[in-house]
Amino acid sequence: MTTSSSSAAEKNLIMKFWKWSFIIFVLLLTFGVLFYLNQEENNTYILKTLELSGSAKVGDTLFKMNCVGCHGISARGLVGPDLHAITQRLNDTEIIKQVTEGLTPPMPSFEIDPQNMSNLLTYLHSLK
Repeated sequence: MTTSSSSAAEKNLIMKFWKWSFIIFVLLLTFGVLFYLNQEENNTYILKTLELSGSAKVGDTLFKMNCVGCHGISARGLVGPDLHAITQRLNDTEIIKQVTEGLTPPMPSFEIDPQNMSNLLTYLHSLK
């Protein structure tokens, strides 16, 4: 009798293993799909932004409304870094990700439409 109860316990253990394996697989698959969709959305945003022609004047206004507290009125840096050579250190895609995702603390993330992001990029390229 011990062999049959042992066999039942083994079957139960195997079923639990497969159940948890399936649950973990489904969770990983879900997170993978969400990550992929998020990357696709970001890539679409970046491509749309890079297709647009920005205005340095509008970008300057956006900068003064949102960025001067950390980067200073002349973009020479305070809490945040000097931005005068930022377009030489980072490409436009990296700058867009930095602004929209706030990759380096204490930089916050900003929700900014593609046209205004293009304006801000054009402004950053105008800094000498």
